[in-house]
Amino acid sequence: AGSFQEAGVIQQAYNLNFPLHVVPASCAQCPAWSAFSVSSPAIVLETVKQAGAGAEDRPEAVVVRLYEAHGSTVTAWLQTSLPVKEAMLCDLLERPVAQGHLPVEQRGLRLSFTPFRVLSVLLVWSH
Repeated sequence: AGSFQEAGVIQQAYNLNFPLHVVPASCAQCPAWSAFSVSSPAIVLETVKQAGAGAEDRPEAVVVRLYEAHGSTVTAWLQTSLPVKEAMLCDLLERPVAQGHLPVEQRGLRLSFTPFRVLSVLLVWSH
């Protein structure tokens, strides 16, 4: 019912095409944990990968790629439970872009999207 945004079509399509796989936990009372979350249902976190050649092969860095899926202009927060010390926007070859430094705030990283925009963010962990 309603628009594809209201009906949650994007989320349902991901659920169908990429079902969760259940893996036995090492303990019965392991706390729930999520490496990343996004504050807006319009934003899809598509990829999390180790930073490649464009990011100077940094083993302490990952690239997350997100996109706006509803055709809207939105500001969203990318939150992580991992110890990020530095964050910057990068191009599709994972090279940091000029003026791309993102402040790491208590709420996470504030990201601005225009309709269907793709953002790649290089995250560097603290040691």
